[in-house]
Amino acid sequence: MTSPLLELPATPAAAVEVFGDRLLLAERYVALLAGAGVERGLIGPRETPRLWERHILNCAGLADLPDEGDTVLDLGSGAGLPGLVLALRRPDIEVVLVEALQRRATFLAEAVEHLGLTNVTVRRARGEELVGTIEVDVVTARAVAPLERLGGWALPLLRSHGRLLALKGEQADAELAAARPALRKAGAVEAEVVMVGNAEQLTEARVVVVTRGVASSRRSAKRPR
Repeated sequence: MTSPLLELPATPAAAVEVFGDRLLLAERYVALLAGAGVERGLIGPRETPRLWERHILNCAGLADLPDEGDTVLDLGSGAGLPGLVLALRRPDIEVVLVEALQRRATFLAEAVEHLGLTNVTVRRARGEELVGTIEVDVVTARAVAPLERLGGWALPLLRSHGRLLALKGEQADAELAAARPALRKAGAVEAEVVMVGNAEQLTEARVVVVTRGVASSRRSAKRPR
C-alpha cells in the first residue's frame, strides 16, 4: 500500500500515553491516512496536519466503552474512523468494518493487512443489507447520519441489550432529544449522552449511547465470519 505522503504531523505526547505499546501501529495508520487516504479522497488534504487531534485521538476515547470480548460493528466506516482506532487500542475485541463504497472498502482491507490486525474484518455492504445475517454487541458510528436515521440502521444489527455508540458534537443533547421517538420505534429502551476520554489526552468526546431492548427471537444469532 504505497502512496506519496504529505508531510506527516508530529506524534503528540498524548498519543504516546493513549496508545502505549500500540503507538507504532497508530503512527503507521496515520501515515496511511496522510498518504493513500488523501490520494483516494477519503481524507481531505487540509485534515493532514490535524489527523491526530481531530481524528485519531477524537475517536480513541470511545475505546473505553466496549466490554472485553465484544464484537463491534463500525457502520459506514469510511477511512476506518472510529473502527480501526478501536481495533488498535483494544486488541481484546473483534471489529467489523462495514462500508458500502468499493474504494473505501478496498482501502480498509489494505489497511488491515498493512497493519497486521487480526481482530478486524471488512464487509462491503450497507448496514440494512446485513440485518438477519449478523448480530453484534456494539455498533459504532461517526459522522454517518443524524440519530433518527442512524438508529433505524444500527439497532436491528444489535443483540438484546446491545449498544449503539455514536460520536457526536456539541449538539448531541438536542439531537438526542429530537430523535427519541424514532429511537424508541426502532427498539431502543435507553439513550443518553456520555463523555469519554479526557481533555489532557485530547480524547474527550461526546457519545450518544443507545441501548436496544430484547431482540426478536426470529432473528439470526450468527456471529460475523
